Amino acid sequence: MAKSGMEKGKGKVKEAAGKVTGNRRMEAEGKVDQAKGAAREAAEKTREDADRARDSLKRRTS
Repeated sequence: MAKSGMEKGKGKVKEAAGKVTGNRRMEAEGKVDQAKGAAREAAEKTREDADRARDSLKRRTS
């Protein structure tokens, strides 16, 4: 989840910099980066949950 955290952090910095400088494009890019980080985090969590479920089923059948 390190990549997703970095993506979200980068987005927060960009958004803040955009707000301070009045650069609406940079602010929007920051929001997009944050959304990408959240999506990546959700995908990683889903993958981990699927792996746990698969491992649980393997233990039951063994």
